[in-house]
Amino acid sequence: MSGGKVASHSQLSGTLKSLFAHKSWANEELFAVLASQPPDYSRQHEACLRTLHHVYIVDRIFRAHLCGEPRPYDASDATHVPGLEWLRQHVAQTDAWYEKYVDRTDAKMLAELVKFQFTDGNPGCMSREEILLHIATHGIYHRGGVAQLLKAESIAPPDDPYTVFLHRMQPHRRIS
Repeated sequence: MSGGKVASHSQLSGTLKSLFAHKSWANEELFAVLASQPPDYSRQHEACLRTLHHVYIVDRIFRAHLCGEPRPYDASDATHVPGLEWLRQHVAQTDAWYEKYVDRTDAKMLAELVKFQFTDGNPGCMSREEILLHIATHGIYHRGGVAQLLKAESIAPPDDPYTVFLHRMQPHRRIS
């Protein structure tokens, strides 16, 4: 998409598919690190779960927007933070839904505008493609925040950049 060229649908849908596969993989990598710690490992444990729950809520809100359904949450944060295993399972289910959605979405659908209401009551309008890119980048941003919380507790976060994902999933890209 450099040089002013517009990506074709096959390039774009391939990129979206890859981004959402990365999202699923990176979330599972992060949950695996969190699950490997004793329950009281850190002062930051609840902050990690609260952040990941926020991402899950936003994913579910925008899923509802994409489907034309009522929002399942009235705010992007919740007062109750679920346990690690509940969150891990529900995030994985939501990630799988997004992967399937991207797989069956064509260029015409990606360009469609979706009108909705933000949780603050303000109206919003985004293309399906913009919503999907928001979901992908929103998760990346917050996984990075959780990684910083883990580092502050001397816990190594997963090595989950997109480049690592691509090379693990497609080792033939490691051409010498």
